Amino acid sequence: MHIGRGIALKLLALAIFTIMTVLIKATAHAVPPGEAVFFRSAFAIPVIFVWLIARGELRTGLKTSAPLGHVWRGLIGVAGMGLGFAALGLLPLPEVTAIGFAAPLITVLLAALLLGERVRAFRLTAVAIGLVGVLIILWPRLDLDGTADRLATIGAVLMLISAAFRSLAQVHIRRLVQTEHAAAVVFYFMLTATVFSLFTLPFGWTWPSATEAAMLIGAGISGGIGQILVTSAYRFAPASVLAPFDYATMIFAVIAGYVLFAEVPTSATIWGSLVVMMAGALIIWRERQLGIQRGKARSKMGHSL
Repeated sequence: MHIGRGIALKLLALAIFTIMTVLIKATAHAVPPGEAVFFRSAFAIPVIFVWLIARGELRTGLKTSAPLGHVWRGLIGVAGMGLGFAALGLLPLPEVTAIGFAAPLITVLLAALLLGERVRAFRLTAVAIGLVGVLIILWPRLDLDGTADRLATIGAVLMLISAAFRSLAQVHIRRLVQTEHAAAVVFYFMLTATVFSLFTLPFGWTWPSATEAAMLIGAGISGGIGQILVTSAYRFAPASVLAPFDYATMIFAVIAGYVLFAEVPTSATIWGSLVVMMAGALIIWRERQLGIQRGKARSKMGHSL
């Protein structure tokens, strides 16, 4: 495996996803979340379509044996994406990113509940630590004494629910990939998300200005490119190696937030993020150790046959 190439592709993908998020945030004051989901999804489809043609995987990407599974994936994904976009209009970019780190932690719990995956005490402890970190981030937004910014509190709640939906989507994807090709999962999500976003039309879509339209289209294109780069990264390096680099998103978010929106992360955001990252790193390390142990067990079994 070309691990260095995989890491480079993953970091480039995260940087491009940050650009996508910045473009969505820049239009959040004028464009409803459902409309932003439409542009993000619709303009990613041509990019992914061309990529599938270039790789000779168009037939694979369009073939599906579980159409209803893609519909449910689309519904869950649109809910998570829309709520996340709404939060972007109410919270600083670093804070939105930090709360989003709750998604992998929630995924561990949902995988145990919905997929029957065995979760031992080590991972449960790591998840508990991570959730404490999320609470640290959220604490200033909890209106306990009536002094918190109500809109920011709503934004924090929306982002936390978005993280839960993203976790549910990940669990659903684990089921889908048992029968579906990864290209099909990506393509049909963009397609269903585009369709489902149209149901938000009655809730006040606006006609974007030329600048806003350009940014929204750019968000869709960059989102498609980012998805391709992530998929390509996993062709060169295993998930256990690439997973820790997800936290580079926080660095990109802090830089983008400060330079473009004059946003400075609060101490609660910084300390809470560090706790969540530590918990995530523990889970990733544990998964890698278990993977090594399973590999050794299979190797011994193979030699004994």
